[in-house]
Amino acid sequence: MEMNLTQLNYKEFLEMAVPKSKISNSRRGMRRSHLRLKGKNFIEDKESGEMRLPHHVDMTTGTYNGKKIFTPKAEK
Repeated sequence: MEMNLTQLNYKEFLEMAVPKSKISNSRRGMRRSHLRLKGKNFIEDKESGEMRLPHHVDMTTGTYNGKKIFTPKAEK
């Protein structure tokens, strides 16, 4: 059964969610404050001195937690 706009009950439109007052820019910004992008937490590798992500293998030396995981490829 298809209904057009004239057949809809008028009460359905009255029950829509409508804000009671305008939300200010400051209040909206405070609500969204935790949605910002956060920077990556890089650390300096103890052996090579290069920056890497924590708990990741150092790609230049091939070590993780002081253990050799793989041998890195020779640079061209």
